[in-house]
Formats: sequence, structure tokens, C-alpha cells
Amino acid sequence: MRVIRGLHNLRAAHRGCVATIGNFDGVHRGHQAILQQCREHAARWNVPLTVVVFEPQPREFFAGDQAPPRLTRLREKVRLLRDFGAEQVLVLPFNDTLRSLTGREFIDQVLIDGLGVKHLVVGDDFRFGCDRRGDFALLAEVGREQGFGVEHTRTFTVDDERVSSSRVRTLLASGNFSAAASLLGRAYSLHGRVVRDQQLGRTIGVPTANLPLMPQPLTLRGVYAVVAELENGKRYPAVANVGFRPTVGSKRPTLEVHLLDFKGDLYGQRMTVFPCARLRGEVKFDDLEALKAQIERDQARARHYLTEAVGGQSSADQEHSEQDYSLPLASAPLGREAVSSSAMSSSAVSSNTISSDSYSADDAADANNG
Repeated sequence: MRVIRGLHNLRAAHRGCVATIGNFDGVHRGHQAILQQCREHAARWNVPLTVVVFEPQPREFFAGDQAPPRLTRLREKVRLLRDFGAEQVLVLPFNDTLRSLTGREFIDQVLIDGLGVKHLVVGDDFRFGCDRRGDFALLAEVGREQGFGVEHTRTFTVDDERVSSSRVRTLLASGNFSAAASLLGRAYSLHGRVVRDQQLGRTIGVPTANLPLMPQPLTLRGVYAVVAELENGKRYPAVANVGFRPTVGSKRPTLEVHLLDFKGDLYGQRMTVFPCARLRGEVKFDDLEALKAQIERDQARARHYLTEAVGGQSSADQEHSEQDYSLPLASAPLGREAVSSSAMSSSAVSSNTISSDSYSADDAADANNG
């Protein structure tokens, strides 16, 4: 697969392709259907499938911190696009230069002079160009003039509702990982490389693997029961905190993972984390001792949930066999109730509900990207 960063890096070898344009955030089943549609045309033309994406995504450029949280980093997005048949990914920097292009200039510079498209697949409500005149009708008109085909994407639905990135975000924010997985076509996961941090976890007997997150709105936030996969493919039950660790005053978002049954050095390793159940929201505790006590309760809840959920093994089976975390789990949230550090008593923690703060996702989707 070829990743081309910017129009200035396009070469003659990149020209002549079937193309589609969008954010493709999450590369969910709707996106996968678009890629399948493009592959059919690419096979007929015997040319590569090219996906054009923007970095940053347009809504991030215009809305900043108010933009919807990302489902996938660019690195993960490119990997998924490759897995679903993309042979070229053109990453266009979304900046003042690009946003100033008229619809016709975008078509000329990107699609005709840049990629030499044979066929284009986009949403019929796709809009582009500073004059907002760039739409499906203009693409079809220029296509007839210049000799390339244009068709709209096929709608992909689950439970009679269009699959979109915003719909996935809403499900993830509510902790419904099972429903999100049905839209993504895979279990939702977070990825990163373990780095050295403050190492405060070691001082309270809870060593954690810290994976820095991009300084962007968070899709998830809070404490979760998770399954952590290491580079060697082994998976472990774990507890993860996603957010800003208010008790220690972190300024950058971090994915902090404590593996329940692991001893060893993880620094420098890449890790994949599969959230399985949301335990609670982030809470600022009065001191590290209070934080440690709550972490121990979180560990107990996560271990109980994961033990009960993995494979549906009976107690007798579990005594004679190793727990099987070969498949990531997914479930709806375990429960919700208001939370405050002063109200976090042992009786509250032992109840059947798990504390959670409110955390909603933006429900707006871009035309061909949602």
C-alpha cells in the first residue's frame, strides 16, 4: 500500500485509479461497503483503489475542541483501509490553502491533474470547496466532460438505521461496546506504545502501562474493564483509565492500563486495549490512599466481570483451565449513578450499580464520512 502525503508528492505512477473521498473515521461497516463498491470498479478497470482523506479532519479544523471525538488515529485508519482493499491513501492536509479552493479547482487539482481518476464513488450529499458549489451534481457534470464516472455510495444499514461514525460514538460514550462492535464489524480498541511517565502507580502498588493519547476530544472517558493485548499476541484482563487523571493533575489525556495477571517490563511495546465494560467516571480523590482504595475496588469489579464473561466457564471449569481471553468482550454498561469522591463509601461501591459521569458524543456526521 502507498501512503501519499499531500498533492506535491503525487507521481505519474499514482495516476489512473478508482477513488473515494471522506474522513473514514472508524472505517465502520458503512465505510467497508463503500470500499467494496470501489473494489468492484477497480477490478473492472484493473487500476488501484485510492482513498482520499483529510488531516486534520475538516470538522477538527473548523471546530477545534468542539469537533466530534475521533474513533481512529490516522495510523490505525490507514491500516484498516489497507485491510479492506485500499491500495493508495492520499492524505491531504486540510489547511487554509485547501479550504480556499473552489469546487472546480478541487476537482481539477486533486481528481483530474493529481489522481487521473477513472471512476469516483462519493455520497450524493457530499459537499466541498470554499464556494460550497462542489457537490455531486458538479462532480457528475465534470465527469461527463472529462470522461470519468461518478456514482453515489450505497447506503448501509443495521437495524434499519444508517451506520455512521456519530452513531458509533454515541454507543461507545454510553458504554454499549457490543452494539458498537456490530456497527464497526470488529471490537472497538485503543492502540499505543507504552511510555515512561510519573510512575506513581508503582508507589501505591498498582503499576500501570501508560499510552499517551492525542490532545483531541476523547471518545471514551472514565474507568473500564478491558482486555489488553501485547505485541506477542497474548491477552490479559486489565483495568484502564482513559482521561486526565484528576487526582494527579495530568494536563494531557492518557490511557493508563493495569494488567491484573502480569509481571514484566512493557516499556516501548505497542499495546492494543479492548474496552469491555465501563466501571465509573473519573473522580478527583483527596489523596493517593483514597485513590489506591478505589483502584482496588475497580480491580475487583473488573476481575469479577471478566471472569464471569470470558467463555461462560463454570467455577469448576475455571479451577482446571486457564482463563481464555482470546476473544475481546463487549457489553452494555454495568450501571449508572451520580458520583462524588465524598460519597464513595464501601457500601456504595458494593451496590449493584457502578458510578458514572455523564459523557455524550456529538451526533453530527459528515456526508461521505459519517
